[in-house]
Amino acid sequence: MRKTLPGLMMLTLASGCATLPGAPGASNEAVTGRHFASLVSGAAPKTAELSLFLNKMPKGGDLHHHYSGAIYAEQYLEWVDTQGFCVNKATSKIQHQRPTPPDCVSGKDLAADDTAYRNLLQLWSSKDFDNHGALKPPPDLQFFNTFMYFDDVASTNTREGLQTLKQRAIAENVGYIETIFQLTTGTQDDAFDRGIAAAGLDSAKLQAQMTAQLAKLEADAGFNQGVQQYLAYVQDSSQGLDDENFTMRYQAYVLRALSPSMVFSQTAAAFKIASQDKRVVAVNLVGAENGTVAMRDYRLHMQMFKFLKAQYPDIKLSLHAGELALGMVPPEGMKFHIAEALGVAGANRIGHGVDIMHETNAQQTLETLRALDIPIEVNLTSNQFILGIQGEAHPVGLYRKYGVPFVISTDDSGVTRHTLSNEYVLFASRYQPTYAEVKKLSYDSLRYAFLPDADKQRLTQQLDARFAKFEADIAALEARTVRK
Repeated sequence: MRKTLPGLMMLTLASGCATLPGAPGASNEAVTGRHFASLVSGAAPKTAELSLFLNKMPKGGDLHHHYSGAIYAEQYLEWVDTQGFCVNKATSKIQHQRPTPPDCVSGKDLAADDTAYRNLLQLWSSKDFDNHGALKPPPDLQFFNTFMYFDDVASTNTREGLQTLKQRAIAENVGYIETIFQLTTGTQDDAFDRGIAAAGLDSAKLQAQMTAQLAKLEADAGFNQGVQQYLAYVQDSSQGLDDENFTMRYQAYVLRALSPSMVFSQTAAAFKIASQDKRVVAVNLVGAENGTVAMRDYRLHMQMFKFLKAQYPDIKLSLHAGELALGMVPPEGMKFHIAEALGVAGANRIGHGVDIMHETNAQQTLETLRALDIPIEVNLTSNQFILGIQGEAHPVGLYRKYGVPFVISTDDSGVTRHTLSNEYVLFASRYQPTYAEVKKLSYDSLRYAFLPDADKQRLTQQLDARFAKFEADIAALEARTVRK
């Protein structure tokens, strides 16, 4: 039985009861549903009208959202000058300005050169990737490479960056973002790495190694200082952000491409941070899942999360799992990632979940996801760009068929240059859902948020009011169309 919250049962809310010509007694919601059906039915969906409709439609929240990947390259270039950096013309990477490296120019000077500016945007994002013929890296490499160009400036101006994301969200009628915010503090420990290598996947030996290492970290002044610095960073960055129209929460993340000691210490820090600040609502594991270290250590990472989840049972996990396509890795590497994120690490949400059809026990995993009410964070633009997966090849159809909950989200909208509204456009135009299903997805993005029930109630009531207005506006538009 799925959980329900008061207010979330109101998906068939009348949203006002204006009667329209030719539709006696029809509610605004029913009229809106018929209007939406007219946009997705027929030989081809009316994507321009769908974009207009879905830009205005209230979206509850965006639950799979990377802060640094959501900022557009143009804004990072502005920060180069305001934050005292420059851009290395040879590498296109941001560098510290003092001492000034050779061939390092200001953002203003670079922007004045139209060719250099265009080339930089193509490196820092997916801009023009599909519509020009220059020599290009594979799309997954293009995507993950972008971060190395702007990483140095990404964390220097987060208060302004978060405000930008807030205003952009409000403009497209989004009330909540749960952003994967900053990398946690880590400690390299060669002795732990050797111990982990010797333990292999022996459960008892791993448990002993991790127990000793956690005690060592807890006693380490540098580790604890890093935790406190992260908490202060969240406090400073989020000042003045939340208001009656918008709420932002944060996930502390771990980078899966690092050594076992770095991954373990970052994960331990992330759990500790989330236990001390309610604004940090979850822990996540990020990075290219097909990377050499990520593939080699995947099962080890799941054991680390299982161990630390036992120490902090109230902390939520949203794990990137199954962000793989056939051919990216050997087939045996696609057999277990989602199942282990769910059954070993104890994930509360799954990010991407694209390779589910290739997993050994796919049907059992689908049934478990449904039974436990664990949602998939679906990122259509990202999956198309990085993995080449779209249309009927995307498993969102499987999730719909098996009754697995899912939400529509953006991933890295600055890198892949899109919006949450456009993700809804892709879902509607590709899969022809009913308006009721699309509306439910908006509500589900609050239902599955890592928030206390009181906050969910508050945001849901706001969403009720926004849908009432939206549906009244659509009904009024339809009435004017009928009169014409």
